[in-house]
Amino acid sequence: MRARFAVPLGADFSKLWTSTAVSNLGDGVTMVAGPLLVASLSPDPAAVAGAAFAQQLPWLLFALISGAWADRLDRRRLVATVNVVRGAAVGVLAIAVASGSVGVPLILIVCFVLGTGETLADTASAAFVPALVPPASRPRANSLLYATFNLINQFAAKPLGAWLFVVAAFLPFGLNALTFGASALLVASIRPLPAPSPSRAGRLSAEIAEGVRFLFGHRLLRTLAVTMAVANLVFCAAFAIFVLYAMQRLGLSDVGYGVLLLAFAAGGLLGTLVAPRLLRAVGASLLLRLGLLVEVALHATLALTTTPLVAASMIVIFGIHTTVWGVVVTTIRQRDIPAALFGRVTSVYSLIDLAGAAAGSLAGGLFATAFGLTATYAAAAAAMLAVAVVAWHPLRAAAT
Repeated sequence: MRARFAVPLGADFSKLWTSTAVSNLGDGVTMVAGPLLVASLSPDPAAVAGAAFAQQLPWLLFALISGAWADRLDRRRLVATVNVVRGAAVGVLAIAVASGSVGVPLILIVCFVLGTGETLADTASAAFVPALVPPASRPRANSLLYATFNLINQFAAKPLGAWLFVVAAFLPFGLNALTFGASALLVASIRPLPAPSPSRAGRLSAEIAEGVRFLFGHRLLRTLAVTMAVANLVFCAAFAIFVLYAMQRLGLSDVGYGVLLLAFAAGGLLGTLVAPRLLRAVGASLLLRLGLLVEVALHATLALTTTPLVAASMIVIFGIHTTVWGVVVTTIRQRDIPAALFGRVTSVYSLIDLAGAAAGSLAGGLFATAFGLTATYAAAAAAMLAVAVVAWHPLRAAAT
């Protein structure tokens, strides 16, 4: 893999990559520690799922506005400023945990602040690679960013987050606050990237409407967005309570839960390595369609097994699928979305995508409370089978 990424992509991309690596460490640590913190305060599945929903809710409220502002402002300064605010918010949470004054309401508030920041930072930073890297080098840049995410966020940070939580519950959140600050400094050092010209009307509503029209007028992007919205609803409904599933059905400890999450990272890393070969061998449309069947198999396996090794093996396969899917879709979006519309179209895509995730996180806790953990995964498998049937033909049009 070292040889694959040996060709430099420029000093500014190096800063972006380093910033991404640092923030992935903090995000991955908190991704494990957050559910553990909520579970330590309340065993109620709705409380655990509520924290995930609180971080996803801002996408429903602010995604379209954030996309318009990401196309108006200096994206570099916007991301740096938002990271400072997010670092302060998670720093407050770390202090509250250390002092023993933390409660579920504070966690929900911090999650909402972090989610609000994500709507701005993620939308703005999505345009960095097209702005910093020439088209011929973008596949390599995207592969490097995906590999970094899998190695650091998924592979290294998850067990570290669980271990830090066991040592002292405030440590993972304190570390995340520091990584937000470091990421802000690195992004701020990237050369200024002028914002594209605003829409002809110059009104926020008109600019948002341009992004909406472009996405829904683009058949492939529309298909991908709607398909993943439903898939995310199903996935997040099942995995909002995954920490409880791992402990109660698989019998894992806090650390065991963190180790289980390594399976996602292992699969994601393998996906980074095999995605180009698979794309050349079978094509984008078949990869996307078969990926939906992998999601069916994941939920069905988790509904049936009580063996951690079986669950982990299926999660590895699922991790391969998610990375392959991500590489294909990212390349399509960077190719087909104009630079001047990138923030707005990305925000519309994200709103559709994450609306499903937010609804799933909320529904997952309620469904598990009413019907149990196993039933949640069985229902998810059935729902994904229906999604695969409906999306199978439209995804035939995918090409890279």
